[in-house]
Amino acid sequence: MLTTLEPPPSDRLYAKVRNAIPAIEWPMFANDIDAIMALKKRRNAVILAHNYQSPEIFHCVADIVGDSLALAREAMQVEADVIVLAGVHFMAETAKLLNPAKTVLIPDRGAGCSLADSITPEDVKLLRQKYPGVPIVTYVNTSAAVKAESDICCTSGNAKAVIESLGVERVIMLPDEYLARNVAAETKVKVIAWTGHCEVHERFSAEEVRQLRQDHSGIVVLAHPECPPDVLSEADFAGSTAAMSSYVADRRPPRVVLLTECSMSDNVALQYPDLEFIRPCNLCPHMKKITLGNIRSALETMQQEVTIDERIMRPARLSVERMLAVK
Repeated sequence: MLTTLEPPPSDRLYAKVRNAIPAIEWPMFANDIDAIMALKKRRNAVILAHNYQSPEIFHCVADIVGDSLALAREAMQVEADVIVLAGVHFMAETAKLLNPAKTVLIPDRGAGCSLADSITPEDVKLLRQKYPGVPIVTYVNTSAAVKAESDICCTSGNAKAVIESLGVERVIMLPDEYLARNVAAETKVKVIAWTGHCEVHERFSAEEVRQLRQDHSGIVVLAHPECPPDVLSEADFAGSTAAMSSYVADRRPPRVVLLTECSMSDNVALQYPDLEFIRPCNLCPHMKKITLGNIRSALETMQQEVTIDERIMRPARLSVERMLAVK
């Protein structure tokens, strides 16, 4: 008796990314995608992917996608035994903080972050000495060890709400100086900033925005709050990657630019092929260390596991949970 073989998942998934990946290149991805889909079932695993992941990861193998706040929230609801974090190391640590009993894998341990590298736990301790009694609000783009020395975490999407939830006159916000300055402009709370910068967003300039408007009539400019304040002053809207996605979905600007990491534009553009996306974006070298190949390898070998010292785990988790409690 003849049986009909089911087509591999990659055959079905290509329709999602055909506008981003030429058909001639698809066989380079298909084998890994099919293997990853099978491994997820075998390992009872889910893949969490940040908005900055490339389309073949974001649209084809990821189970949960979003910005750092969305991934943090969703990580708490995961029922799988294994979480693969397609993002940078601090995101994988956050997933582990919220799921201490689960196995959390990061496909490449070298996927770091310039913001996370800009501050240490010792720096936080010195800030407490310099500003006694002032709450420390820490961006999630930090190590678990830094989170453990903080009072509460925030993301670019909820920083203002977190700061104002504390009911104090001033806070210390670290490590992104531009995010802190941009949030300070929106609240009456005095914000003391650290001097860390995102190597992707700090490269955008106000002059570049003005040139974009000159070159592309009617363009709508959306900027991430990690960009310098003068960039935000030239933009039409500033918000987290989730907020930028929502803006595009709700407003449907015919011609738009997202001043953030390159793959963000690629992923949103695939959802709205009728809109024109201008792409003067900057690549994150750390995000691009995550590939289909090393996602597959992590699931095959169950290596690159993320672990956190128990002395750090509890206070760091508390800082994240306090953030998630803010509505």
